[in-house]
Amino acid sequence: MSVKIPLTLACGDYEIVRPLKEGVVKPDGIDLTVLTSMDSTTRHWRFLRNGDFDMAETSASSYVVARDYGYELNALPVFLHRRFRHGFVYINTSKGITKPSDLIGRKVGIKSFLVTAGHWMRGILEHEYGVPHKSIDWYAELDEDVDFVPPPGLRLNRLPHDKSVETMLAEGEIDALIHSSLIKPIVNKDPRVGRLFPDYKAEEQAYYKKTGIFPIMHVLGIKNEVLAQHPWVAINMFHAFNEAKAIAMKRMENPRLVPLAWYREAWEEQEEVLGKDPWEYGLTGKNRHTLETLAGYSHEQGLTRRPMPLDELFVDLSQGRKRGDEFRI
Repeated sequence: MSVKIPLTLACGDYEIVRPLKEGVVKPDGIDLTVLTSMDSTTRHWRFLRNGDFDMAETSASSYVVARDYGYELNALPVFLHRRFRHGFVYINTSKGITKPSDLIGRKVGIKSFLVTAGHWMRGILEHEYGVPHKSIDWYAELDEDVDFVPPPGLRLNRLPHDKSVETMLAEGEIDALIHSSLIKPIVNKDPRVGRLFPDYKAEEQAYYKKTGIFPIMHVLGIKNEVLAQHPWVAINMFHAFNEAKAIAMKRMENPRLVPLAWYREAWEEQEEVLGKDPWEYGLTGKNRHTLETLAGYSHEQGLTRRPMPLDELFVDLSQGRKRGDEFRI
């Protein structure tokens, strides 16, 4: 009887991982425990700082910096979370901010500087709208997933732990906020808070049409010690993630599963704009372009000391194809 190795995976509770979580998909040779109850901030911190899990969905921008600073990690080209970010730039409506260039010289809040949502938007604001990241005073609410040395000229301020960037925005202590989620003032329709891009969906579609980038938020981190002991784990997990995603996408084609009146229409619109598999895994041409852009922003913003090539950041899936009595790829 073959022996399976026990491994832990921490990730979001997504439809595309449900078949793995429920055991419908079983990665070959692995007894997998899937943990989905943590919020992203906790999960990223525990994996990057403490190494609490064998594998974990983790912040893409924090991971790039962690690798530059020598953390004993690698990553699979599996991207469980993507999101366009224009709709998550919020403004205080009394500050006279009507266009991106109005952010120059302003106080802008962030959860932390390495949060991937803010990382993407800093790059987009700089390259697409002419707003240099060093022209803004940044106010970070949380400590970073990875300690890094702020580069010269970066105006980064750490807030005391009793301060909330959402409250500060509503009360006018900061002028704008780049966040990873919908914030309470927006959900509650607080008139003091609005969006920098009111028609953010149109901005995001125009950005995709121009660049071909559907921003990758998270990568799938894996400990080096797991790869050293069992190099075949990488390819087996990659196949399992792909199988789980295929099952999920087939299931989600059915509009009866979702309590939305025009769900099927939204599904078809996504296919028309982004193609059949916008959540594709692997270092495909589109994914390479997206990841090279993200890693390029890291170096451009002084977060990494050198450009980080993708072949250093991701496991070579052609390696570790060992056949034995117990494990088969």
